[in-house]
Amino acid sequence: MPPARCKDVSRDGDHRKRDDRPHLSLVPVSLKVANAYVREHHRHNRPVLAAISVVGVEVDGRLCGVAIIGRPVARMLEDGYTAEVRRVCTDGTYNACSMLLRAAWRAVKALGYRKLITYTLPEEGGASLRAAGFKLAKTDAGGGRWSRQGRPAPDDHPLGKKYRWELPN
Repeated sequence: MPPARCKDVSRDGDHRKRDDRPHLSLVPVSLKVANAYVREHHRHNRPVLAAISVVGVEVDGRLCGVAIIGRPVARMLEDGYTAEVRRVCTDGTYNACSMLLRAAWRAVKALGYRKLITYTLPEEGGASLRAAGFKLAKTDAGGGRWSRQGRPAPDDHPLGKKYRWELPN
């Protein structure tokens, strides 16, 4: 009996041939443009105020995702060598998220950063993070309210615990 032939199926079960996948290109975008994209497309987070680096990805001249990288929000992680992916937002274009994450790493690594971190909600799978080389570092990171006595803050973000992912040098 002849050996079974492999179908043209990738490891993730996608049946499209490589040539049928969209051709993605990295593009520079401003924080203003990235924040507008986040405002329109992100499921649960709002735009950010500042960034170290911002990168976009497009297909056929159409912006299909952005990544905004900044300093760590958690002050205990602010060591001068750690950057945080504050937002990654795509329209679901195949491989756009992992492409943005790797581009974010290359950008901050070129600036001298030694570690890149980001957070997900427990119900988010993290496939793009794993594809980009991130490792799950902590399953009970952050969460809770930002408000403190004398410093009220709106609670318009998910308040539960988050997963922290790291990409070390």
